[in-house]
Amino acid sequence: MRVGPAGAEKPVLYAGDRHYDLSALTADIDPEYFATDGPRRVAGATGLPEIDVTGQRIGPPITRPGVVLCVGQNYAAHAAESGAEPPTEPIVFYKAPNTVVGPYDTVLVPPGSTRTDWEVELGVVIGRRARYLDSPADALAHVAGFVLSNDVSERDFQLARSGGQWSKGKSCETFQPLGPWLVTPDEIADPQALWLRSWVNGEPRQDSTTKDMIFDVAYLIWHLSQFTVLDPGDLINTGTPEGVALSGRFPYLKPGDVMEIAIDGLGRQRSPLDGAR
Repeated sequence: MRVGPAGAEKPVLYAGDRHYDLSALTADIDPEYFATDGPRRVAGATGLPEIDVTGQRIGPPITRPGVVLCVGQNYAAHAAESGAEPPTEPIVFYKAPNTVVGPYDTVLVPPGSTRTDWEVELGVVIGRRARYLDSPADALAHVAGFVLSNDVSERDFQLARSGGQWSKGKSCETFQPLGPWLVTPDEIADPQALWLRSWVNGEPRQDSTTKDMIFDVAYLIWHLSQFTVLDPGDLINTGTPEGVALSGRFPYLKPGDVMEIAIDGLGRQRSPLDGAR
């Protein structure tokens, strides 16, 4: 975890319902932490000082990533509600890294937005550089951990005003709530057996499992490594299931609404919405 004011978060280990200060081991949960085998060093550490995080802001569990790579329409039912056929190859787009905020921070609806949408997703954080991997069987060894991710989107910017690129509708400020925790792979028996859910103003929206992904986590990492180098600390959003506002079944978000998302073992977010000023 990272705890404290935005830009001044402290690295924290959350274990057994206790919190421990990691400042003696690392300055932050950043690319250098992952590149120097930080999770292994933390797992072997003793005598870490316990701290009380009560009342403190919970920040995103990683610093600003070098890149946020996203996979579109990776659940067949979501592709269908979007009016598209399931893809035969992963659809990939980029999201601005400075969109990353904490799991309880306010999400800002952009000026003029009428189609701001929620997307619960399994996020994957890279721990070891991945380039031209031989097969999906090599991929999971490059994972530092898994994280709860909300790929907030503005559908008009993404589709009607995109100019052919989805990133316009994905990169507005605060559009990437992340956390509360980064969970190491030993805590997740199977990333393809996780339950994803979302709510708006307490009403259920999405309810699915990662087993319904068209392309699984290992395949996505392998596939992406054929086209770009994945570095420690990079974030991959692996797609969202059906149940978003784009389906036409639910209203889009507006200031005053509250989004909540959850994934088994990865915690729960609560993001109030306000208008950008």
